[in-house]
Amino acid sequence: MLAAAAAATALALVLPAAAQDTQSPGVKETIKEDARTAGHAVADGARTVGHAVADTSRKVGHEVAGKTAPARDAIRDDSKKAGKAIAHGAKTVGASVKKGAEKAKAAVTPKSDAPQPATPPKPGS
Repeated sequence: MLAAAAAATALALVLPAAAQDTQSPGVKETIKEDARTAGHAVADGARTVGHAVADTSRKVGHEVAGKTAPARDAIRDDSKKAGKAIAHGAKTVGASVKKGAEKAKAAVTPKSDAPQPATPPKPGS
């Protein structure tokens, strides 16, 4: 990275001289080559830094995930327990409502003292 900065600084000092046409073609080629070298050095340095940042970020992400895993697992387990409790409560309420409905139906259904006929009477008989 330091080499890239030094090359860029050297290039900045040489470029004003390159603007003059009084220099020989060999100097121009040297300046082009130096610029190309500096550009590659900067690109390589940036790539190296980018990879280092990515590696550090990945490590930090894994550490955070590792530290939050127990809390995540506890929340998942609590959610399962709460879901089962809600399902059990809903089932109990449903059974109570069904019993209550059956009792209410039995209370309003008329009962007669005479035994029910085995077959219903035919109309007109």
